[in-house]
Amino acid sequence: MGKADSQPCRLYVSGAILGYKRGLRNQYNHTSLIKIKGCDDKKDTDFYLGKRVAFITKGQVADKNGSKFRCNWGKICRSHGGNGVVKVKFSRDLPPQSIGGRVRVMLYPSRV
Repeated sequence: MGKADSQPCRLYVSGAILGYKRGLRNQYNHTSLIKIKGCDDKKDTDFYLGKRVAFITKGQVADKNGSKFRCNWGKICRSHGGNGVVKVKFSRDLPPQSIGGRVRVMLYPSRV
């Protein structure tokens, strides 16, 4: 099996941004709630703990490397509820416009 035979390997799973961690009256923007595709109960979320999450946006001006894409990295810290939702802390808080948007849940680092 050479390079020509191999298929491209996708190292991420899609996820949706549900909103911020919140109580009845207070909202905590430093933690976001993410629903992972194919993860439907609390037992499934255990595999994803510690995995990296990428929120990718496109800017107007290219950076020094010539890319217009920006990436905000986060890490899955714990589960939320019993329905496959996880809490993620990003290096920079996600903007409110991102709610309902997509993230990439990377399948690394491995804990196996």
